[in-house]
Amino acid sequence: MSWQAYIDSSLVGTGHIKRAIICGHDGQAWAASAGFSPSKTELAKAIKGFTDTAGIQGSGVDLAGVHYLTLRADNRSIYGKKGAGGVVLVKTGQAVIVGVYEEGTQPGQATTVVEKLADYLIENGY
Repeated sequence: MSWQAYIDSSLVGTGHIKRAIICGHDGQAWAASAGFSPSKTELAKAIKGFTDTAGIQGSGVDLAGVHYLTLRADNRSIYGKKGAGGVVLVKTGQAVIVGVYEEGTQPGQATTVVEKLADYLIENGY
């Protein structure tokens, strides 16, 4: 399956994720949903949050010009909130999956979708 297919079917296709991107640990995009293009600087700062959890807890996460308050951050997952929506970032061995959800989606639904894809990629060497 192509990286774009993961975006289209495993993330956005679930109806729980509105916008998504899969990138390498260097912040280089592998695939993204239409109209979602966080800058490489934004992605690099967010990715740094996996190792600097205290820093990202204090500063939050900025993606595609939207600021999210950090609710949780550890070396695998970062969850952010803005209004009734939010963002889920999950790090695998080679990639970072970012899923943005909006009002109407429960945070748990969004996190399950992104975490499940991350588990699948990890099991398959990514």
